[in-house]
Amino acid sequence: MATSPLLEILSRGRPAEAHRPWPRFVVGGDLWIALTNGLVERHWTLAGLWGDDGAVHMALIEEASQSLAIATYDCPDGRYPSVGKYHPPAIRPERALHDLFGLEPEGLPDTRPWLDHGRWPVRHPLAAEPAAGTEAQPYRFLPAEGEGLHQIPVGPVHAGIIEPGHFRFTANGETVVRLEERLGYTHKGTERLMASMPVTEAARLAARISGDSTVAYGIAFASATEAALGIEVPARAHWLRALMAEIERLANHFGDIGAVCNDAAFAMMLAHCGALRERLLRAAAAAFGHRLMMDRVVPGGVAADLDETGIAAIRDAVRIASEAFPRLIELYDNTASLQDRMIGTGIVSSALVHRYGCGGFVGRASGRGFDARRTLPYPPYDALDFEVPVLNQGDVGARVWIRIREAQQSMALIGQILDRLPDGPHHVPATGSGPGEGVGIAEGFRGDVLACVAVDGDGKVRRCHLRDPSWFQWPLLEAAIEGNIVADFPLCNKSFNCSYSGHDL
Repeated sequence: MATSPLLEILSRGRPAEAHRPWPRFVVGGDLWIALTNGLVERHWTLAGLWGDDGAVHMALIEEASQSLAIATYDCPDGRYPSVGKYHPPAIRPERALHDLFGLEPEGLPDTRPWLDHGRWPVRHPLAAEPAAGTEAQPYRFLPAEGEGLHQIPVGPVHAGIIEPGHFRFTANGETVVRLEERLGYTHKGTERLMASMPVTEAARLAARISGDSTVAYGIAFASATEAALGIEVPARAHWLRALMAEIERLANHFGDIGAVCNDAAFAMMLAHCGALRERLLRAAAAAFGHRLMMDRVVPGGVAADLDETGIAAIRDAVRIASEAFPRLIELYDNTASLQDRMIGTGIVSSALVHRYGCGGFVGRASGRGFDARRTLPYPPYDALDFEVPVLNQGDVGARVWIRIREAQQSMALIGQILDRLPDGPHHVPATGSGPGEGVGIAEGFRGDVLACVAVDGDGKVRRCHLRDPSWFQWPLLEAAIEGNIVADFPLCNKSFNCSYSGHDL
């Protein structure tokens, strides 16, 4: 591992005890500002920003040294120096933690509520002393000035069976001048619900943060819990988790490729990709007892082992997909009218994805090659052979091609895992020496999922924060649609496919 300037700065703070596998340091104002400056200068990347009782935590990734660390700023007076004042990716997390904890980011340029729509019976529900609820106030969308501009409000209820979110377009004719999102409609109070739960029950809740990423969330939460409790997971469990993760990734990419094409009025791809996705989900049900593999990843390992019947079902589904997929790629690539809609639409610059630490296919389509499986390797990916595809065009077409290449990689990874799956136990009891704190990260199909868990001595969750990759992708959708026509928003939006539920907690 290379020398880490990040850890050199953090080591001037006070290390937290029993925090694994990456360290946490309590820092003062000078170090907090130095870390913020490092974000601005892109020495490291913001991986998460969340609140606690009288404290703010900031997770940072330094890719050059493959390091992850957490800085904690104690704010007994309820105030802390705003990171978002200098680093825009922190603005929405700071607005959210103010809604939940009442902690004031000094200098934050946007102080509007984010998750709190004025419908809660209390304000700052996660604070030590929540305040009484207040009457909902009108939400002030940002102004846009110019001749001939008009606004188009869309949502939060949409025509399709999708989650709620509001999109406020300012347009000049058909050209979008500004898009502003308002989210938070699917806030469920997840962090409050998790508090005081036994880790086994909390794992079930973590698996339901965003249902299409249930395996990724399960791995991130289980890894964090196991680190906090000092649990050593059997090798077979790690390999089975990776197998489920690649099936989940492959199924979602098949679904997304078809759905993006469908939004460009090419329903044939939706039908064929949907059939491949369905075949994979049926194989998952045969192998692990659940189509989405929900609750199959648990603290201590996995809940269901894999037998020869399950292996045969997975191999058969992947074989059929590997035979059919090349023809679908050729169909996609050689349909001129489809390419006309994809190429040059919804461009996100490389500078923007690096600034926001945007992961997954959105980041990799714009030149950021971060993949937690490779940059922060965890078993068994540190022993597997795979590539991380990266493109630089940053448009809808590039985001589709990244999905295509990742689907090909996942099919190859599934074969490797099945060929090399070790024997042995698949689970150990989720008990260990507490209290402790742990961090887990997993590369889901959208990008990296982060879990930070503090466990009490009795094996119950004291505090848990789960960060969806969509936190750093949603803002870039606003940039992607600017200068495009309103009719291309569904295409841009589907090419991102951000999670509402994962973001809103």
